[in-house]
Amino acid sequence: MKTYLAEAQLRHLNLAVGIATTGRPEQAMLTLKQVARQERLPDGVIICPADADDFDHAAAASLPFHVEIVLGPRGLTAQRNAIIASCSDADAVVFFDDDFYPAPSYLAEAEYMLIRYPDVVIARGRLLADGVCGPGLEHEEALGMLESIPASPPEETAISDIYGVYGCNMTLRMAPILAHGVRFDENLPLYGWLEDIDFSRSMASYGRIIMNRRLYGVHLGTKRGRTSGVKFGYSQIANPIYMLRKGTMTASYAFRHMARNVASNIAKVLAPEPWVDRRGRLKGNAVACVDLVRGRLHPTNILRLD
Repeated sequence: MKTYLAEAQLRHLNLAVGIATTGRPEQAMLTLKQVARQERLPDGVIICPADADDFDHAAAASLPFHVEIVLGPRGLTAQRNAIIASCSDADAVVFFDDDFYPAPSYLAEAEYMLIRYPDVVIARGRLLADGVCGPGLEHEEALGMLESIPASPPEETAISDIYGVYGCNMTLRMAPILAHGVRFDENLPLYGWLEDIDFSRSMASYGRIIMNRRLYGVHLGTKRGRTSGVKFGYSQIANPIYMLRKGTMTASYAFRHMARNVASNIAKVLAPEPWVDRRGRLKGNAVACVDLVRGRLHPTNILRLD
């Protein structure tokens, strides 16, 4: 942190936080309270709710930063694009999922990283835990993990180049986004499965994509507000193939993703986890495969599925 403070005295970035949220206003407020614990507060927070009642603006009045509400079409990619459009004056926007709790040092470390490494265009942090892989983490459980924060690795070993970021927490440098018109692909609707990889590869021509292990937090993986099993299963096939055709995913990466997910759905369909609709996902996989054979596979088809 001494290095960060020395650099920050020379330059202060305009750092925005963006949160797209759907169907869980209470959780969004809990996340904002964690943002309020940052050692380096954001210069502004932009919230894009899917519906007007997905966020309680009055409850945000007590937070130590300005909260702006922007509206956009329903869907993670469209909501994130609405946030990007509203923070064109920022040097960077840090996207947090509405159930991601950043460590108190997160934004300070993100600012230092952007100053220290001007070739970095997009970065993700490491997760102390990810509730997406299980039934989800509770609020108090996540806070306990943040109270037991491990020592940060040295700067020289903290950063590594990666293929793509994980969208629950990612820092985007705005200059290349604005200069080249990079946006999240709204053909990846609703939950936007793999939209983070697609966006990362769209940015790859303009600088480095990295993991920074000095940025960290806890992803609760809250299940409320998730896409239906059938739609998600369809996206597990449609989105990688769409990205393969588009050129933002390699064939090996796409087929590895699809094979792993379909195999998992088949293996667990008879004894599914209580928090996963394996039968629905497998049905969505099958519908997507039929559409692929018939030549009509496309990610937006989930908008017509039940």
